[in-house]
Amino acid sequence: MVLHQRQSGILMPIASLAGPYGIGTLGKSARRFIDFLNKSGQRVWQILPLTPTSFGDSPYQSPSAFAGNPYFIDLDALRRKGLLKKGEYESEFYGKDPRRVDYAALYTSRYAVLRKAFARFAKWFPDDYYRFCWENREWIEDYALFMTAKGLNRGRAYLEWEDDALRLHKKEALDRLYAEHESEVHFWKFLQYEFALQWNELHAYAKEKCVAILGDIPIYVAADSADVWAGGSLFLLDENGLPKDVAGCPPDYFSPDGQLWGNPLYAWDEHERTGYAWWVCRIRYALMQFDYLRIDHFRGFDTYFAIPYGNKTAVGGEWRHGPGMKLFNEVRRQLGDVPIVAEDLGDLCQSVYDLLRDSGFPGMKVLQFAFDAPGESEYQPHTYPAHCVAYTGTHDNNTTAGWWKTAPAATRRRATEYLGLSKEEGYARGMMRGALASPALWCILPMQDWLDSDARGRINTPSTLGGDNWTWRVLAEELTPSLAKRIRTVCARYGRYGV
Repeated sequence: MVLHQRQSGILMPIASLAGPYGIGTLGKSARRFIDFLNKSGQRVWQILPLTPTSFGDSPYQSPSAFAGNPYFIDLDALRRKGLLKKGEYESEFYGKDPRRVDYAALYTSRYAVLRKAFARFAKWFPDDYYRFCWENREWIEDYALFMTAKGLNRGRAYLEWEDDALRLHKKEALDRLYAEHESEVHFWKFLQYEFALQWNELHAYAKEKCVAILGDIPIYVAADSADVWAGGSLFLLDENGLPKDVAGCPPDYFSPDGQLWGNPLYAWDEHERTGYAWWVCRIRYALMQFDYLRIDHFRGFDTYFAIPYGNKTAVGGEWRHGPGMKLFNEVRRQLGDVPIVAEDLGDLCQSVYDLLRDSGFPGMKVLQFAFDAPGESEYQPHTYPAHCVAYTGTHDNNTTAGWWKTAPAATRRRATEYLGLSKEEGYARGMMRGALASPALWCILPMQDWLDSDARGRINTPSTLGGDNWTWRVLAEELTPSLAKRIRTVCARYGRYGV
């Protein structure tokens, strides 16, 4: 992928959109946000993974690498199709704070409503539904069976299921599950069918408004997922299905115990033997959904940190070699010049820089990282290559206003001296100016920074669970015409106005 012109965009998760039913959806609020982007002169909408959330409510820990989040299905659209009555969903409780997603309330209310819609849909399955299931047979059958079995096992992780044959994904167990619970299997497929219809309509609307969508996929999949359950040989598992090693980050200055993510690691030799078929399928599917694709933790394709399963911390792990360009050469051979953005943040070694160069993918530069230590940093704007994407922060960073309040005095002093920050302009606005003025052809800023949100607008704090992670939402009245005009004016000043 080669970036050709200066553009700007906004990072805004679907879940964070405004709306009356507890979480952002693919309906009216998403279209209104696309309209806002268009009026703001923004040409890129970056989102987070569309996949369902599970443990910890994180879209990066999903029961499927392919499925769409049922919470994002617009209920009003289902009503217009005759699948719901307004009173059936307006009266449900989705949470009391329009600023926060209440996942516990959604789990109870949203699925109850969606089952009512399915009951009407199941009276006559349209041919288009069967065509959708056939076209997505590489993943949807296992996903629907997985979610059905998970429900029968009271939501427990698949490694805790009592039926050994089902836990080990044996054909006879799958056939029995389907025969005994066919309607439930179709319920989970129905959700994906409706999600896909709504997403495709929204994506087409974005194209009409000259807004490209930058999607996101995690490098790893969740331990408790249909992908691991069904694709055992593609992961480093023992004969009982338990991971041999799991993913994470080594101890460093900021985290003496490192980060223990717990995701199963790939059996890269097996992937190579299959011609990286699973990865090609995953990327092909993602590029059917998005115009551009960000791959999280790109460095893991070069070297990745492996931690023995059962360890309580990341201490005791080791670095191993990933597939490198063998994977991306195969992807390019089958799919062409894929429009991928590489998340290449962190403490990188030369081989990662070499992989980024050889892949041709643009990397990322985050301005909040530029002033942690004295001297020149690769995150200072004057060092940015044109072929990269600049940010003030990402979903894993504090908002820029929140960062400024908590950053050490020396860090704030270095930022002030470098960017000429002032209280009169506003420190967060000055940081945004620095990113927008950089040589990076693309600059994508979080919506919260344009709103000057404090730390309460933060999306996620890495290595923490619960709390306010993944819950922030914008209010509809905050996306004003005057804000759109200001964004348009500021971005045009730095040659980023989208015509």
